[in-house]
Amino acid sequence: MAEEEVKVFRSWSSAFGLRVIWALKLKGVEFDTVYEDLSNKSPLLLQYNPVHKKVPVLLHNGKPICESLVILEYVDETWKQFPLLPQDPHERAKARFWAKFGDDKVLQSIAFGILFMEGKEQEEEIPRAMEILQHLEEELKGKKFFGGEKLG
Repeated sequence: MAEEEVKVFRSWSSAFGLRVIWALKLKGVEFDTVYEDLSNKSPLLLQYNPVHKKVPVLLHNGKPICESLVILEYVDETWKQFPLLPQDPHERAKARFWAKFGDDKVLQSIAFGILFMEGKEQEEEIPRAMEILQHLEEELKGKKFFGGEKLG
C-alpha cells in the first residue's frame, strides 16, 4: 500500500485549523503542517482553496478539502479508528448542531463581540455572550464531553 500524503494548511492563530489537527492526532494519522501567513497567502493555498482563500485546508493524496467542519467529517469517514461522531444518527445530528452553534454563535459572540470590542460596546455584549455560553453549559451538564463519556 502506498504511503498517504496528508497535509494541513493552517495559520498560527486559527482555532479552525487546530480542530483539524486535534482530529488527525486523535485518529493517529500522520500529517505535515504547512503554516500560512494570512497577510501573504501562498499560491498553493489559493490553488487549493480558490473560493474562500482561507485556512484550514486538508490535502489528502493531492486532493484538497476545505472548511474545518467539512474536513472533520472527511477525516471521520476516511480514517474509521476512534470515531469523532456518534454512530446513532440522532446523536450525530446533535453533535453537528453543537459544532455549528460553536462556530456561528459562541465564536462570534466571544471573539467579535467581546475580545475585539472595548468600553460600552464590550460591556453591552457580555450578557449576550453569557446567555450563549449558558446553552453550552446546559448541554454539558453531567457529561465529560458533548458525546457523553467519550471524546469525539
